[in-house]
Amino acid sequence: MSRFRYIVTTYVPTAHADNVREALARAGAGSIGNYSHCSFSSKGAGRFKGEVGSNPKIGKAGRIEKIAEERIEAICGKKELKAVLEAVRVAHPYEEPVVFAVKILTIL
Repeated sequence: MSRFRYIVTTYVPTAHADNVREALARAGAGSIGNYSHCSFSSKGAGRFKGEVGSNPKIGKAGRIEKIAEERIEAICGKKELKAVLEAVRVAHPYEEPVVFAVKILTIL
């Protein structure tokens, strides 16, 4: 059986990763067959500089920051996508979080 789904990806400070993963699951992401809360994470470093008018929750505007982050990915269906994206936005600590969804074809 194949069908289209979405992989939702975001980058979040490590200290907030569990909260974002839980928000994803509550909104319907990460359900695969008889499993829930399915996601994948990888650790790395995020870098940013808040420009004029920014209000960073971490670090200071005008300075390049390097933050320990996790890339979190979870799958969801089209009907859950809007709620999943909103849940990430609400749970994410950043003023301007990076969140994207890619449409995929699942084949198994």
